[in-house]
Amino acid sequence: MEVTELTPQDADDLLRRRHPRLAPSAARRVLEESGGNPLALVELPLHRTGDSLDTMAPWLPSSGPGQRLERHFAQRLRRLPPEAVRVLLLTALGGEAAAWSAGTWLTDDASLTTEEVFEHIESSGLAHLGSSGRLSFRHPLVRGAVIAHASPDEQRQAHRELAGAPAPDDPRGLLHEAAAALSADEDLAARLEAAGRRLARRGGDAEGAVLLDRAAALSVDTGCRARRLVWAAVMAARGGRLPYTAALVDELRRGPIPPEVAPLFAYAVVYVDQSHRIDFESSFTLLPRALTDLASAAVDTCPGLAEQAYFKLVLATVYTDDPRGWAALEHHRTGVSPLARLCHRAWADPARTAHGVTRRLHELMEGMSEEQEAGAVWLLLWTAAAVDAADATVWRRFSEQHGYATQGTIAKARSYQDYLKARWDRAESCLREAEAADELGYHCNALVFRHHYAHFLAGRGDENGLREVDRAIRPVARRARMKWVEDHLDHLAALVALAHDRFEEAYRRLAGLTPPGVLPRGLPWFHLPFFDFVEAAVHTGRLDEARAHISAARDAQMEDISAHHAFLLAAATAIAAPDAETDALFRAAFRTAGAQQWVFAGARLRLAHGRWLRRRHQVSARDALLNAFHTFRSLESAPWAAKAERELRAAGALATSPAGGRELLTAHQLRVAQLAADGLTNKEIGQLLHLSSRTVSDHLYRIYPKLGITSRAALARALKAGEHA
Repeated sequence: MEVTELTPQDADDLLRRRHPRLAPSAARRVLEESGGNPLALVELPLHRTGDSLDTMAPWLPSSGPGQRLERHFAQRLRRLPPEAVRVLLLTALGGEAAAWSAGTWLTDDASLTTEEVFEHIESSGLAHLGSSGRLSFRHPLVRGAVIAHASPDEQRQAHRELAGAPAPDDPRGLLHEAAAALSADEDLAARLEAAGRRLARRGGDAEGAVLLDRAAALSVDTGCRARRLVWAAVMAARGGRLPYTAALVDELRRGPIPPEVAPLFAYAVVYVDQSHRIDFESSFTLLPRALTDLASAAVDTCPGLAEQAYFKLVLATVYTDDPRGWAALEHHRTGVSPLARLCHRAWADPARTAHGVTRRLHELMEGMSEEQEAGAVWLLLWTAAAVDAADATVWRRFSEQHGYATQGTIAKARSYQDYLKARWDRAESCLREAEAADELGYHCNALVFRHHYAHFLAGRGDENGLREVDRAIRPVARRARMKWVEDHLDHLAALVALAHDRFEEAYRRLAGLTPPGVLPRGLPWFHLPFFDFVEAAVHTGRLDEARAHISAARDAQMEDISAHHAFLLAAATAIAAPDAETDALFRAAFRTAGAQQWVFAGARLRLAHGRWLRRRHQVSARDALLNAFHTFRSLESAPWAAKAERELRAAGALATSPAGGRELLTAHQLRVAQLAADGLTNKEIGQLLHLSSRTVSDHLYRIYPKLGITSRAALARALKAGEHA
């Protein structure tokens, strides 16, 4: 039976349905190897082993069905004429480029015509020549079987032929040339190194690491070999091959390191310790020395390394609050770029130092070339994260860079923004990313993703779920002295206590993080528990403490740090205000620039406002409480929805929801609908929510049927009806 190839989109959909937990790198490799074959998409992840990031080498079959199938293919190969086997071998080793050139591989003195060769190949059932001229294997295991069937000499001869096809310095041709080499070749090693460094500068670290690894193997001099292996280790770490980096670091430690790459080797050691072993001690012993050596070097042999080393030091210091890190960062601050200095400023003591960071960050980004962005992506994203600005406008700039380090950093930024911007239907993606990170050996990333997942659980008031995540990650964080994670977990426990009206417990936990009237330096994300602290203080009758906290924030000009800081300060000011000012301050908080972005905090503020209005017998209490109730319901935050429902009943209203309509909208769709109902155009909505006009249009296309309407003009009425249904 003929099995037709799936389209790329259908192939991706099938793979995600059958193997939802497959690591992204492995998924990309399966899609490439399967060629759209549905059977291969289902079976290949079950039977393959090997490095999914080394696209030159075929995956090896695991024991069992994969090996039996390859033996079956080998039997068919033995029945083919040599010309057909040669065409298959060149296609197997040459990949996609060779698949389109299969008809050109036959020599003039071949005993068979081109048509006869392809008839043999077709009848074997191993491959198929499409009408477009592309030769595709019937099953991805055929590629490995063809290569395994060839002798080493035959493989080298095929690589020699393939090396001449691309341009002289094309990485693919160089790799084929390296595979054909029988002995050390310094000229080829130098060309491989240069090509690998070029790829890495453009964000192709995984591919660059393969080239540097081959260059090291062909090196004549032991010092050159060590230098190239150090570069391969760093590129592999950034490209998604961290266990390989760890193995290289262990190997390199057994011999001398050339002085010119000693800082780079220190960086590789720190990379493995931070990301793989979740250990930050070497960050404070090796990186300051490396920065000193780089600053005093007469020639810059490692361009961009000072920036990356400084970033790793910022990361370790923020995670641990180690005084050695803060001292070293301050000492080396003048020797790094404006962006690196801005990153340090954003995290060092935000209540005193982060003002104007967002504006300056965008100014620096606008002046960067594509190559500069590739080298600075972590600094850019980490700086933006300090002021809750690591949104789509920032990370979309780097979405084409395919190194794991970049994509993993983007995924962390996106998952946290999903929490802040109430895209809580994406919470489970944190767990998938964590599993993928663990599979690739990036255990610190995995811990951070699970830590982000804990935020969603806390927002929903899921005490048992939060306790389970806490038990899983707190011991690891404690061993690594990751105060950043432990403090976050303490804050999230306080947020859950607030959800369940345990205000005294919440206050006690929050005061341990940020005492009344103090915005501590060691809590760089001080604004996140700020509103929670004031709410807990108000509910426990500690108005003086609440107002002291607000006064400290005003003295620090917290509202000038970011839109999120400004909203949280306005919200806290409203709930702690004297009665005569309360209503006006609530309304002022809702008018804060960008207030609609902070959906969960906004719903809590509407709940507080509605409660205040109800106790003063104001009819408008119902609208505020209904708005809060529906938002909490859309976020699946049951304890908070129950609070709003109790207040609604006390106000003489019902919180019943219609069978369809507004309740069917996700939080993101509800925001789009509300903005459209307010009269904003698709372009204006897109600018506000960092979406394209087309995406806004797609949202509205899905919103209309859920609300039972067919036009934009009916939105306001449908949303209003949904509130009171």
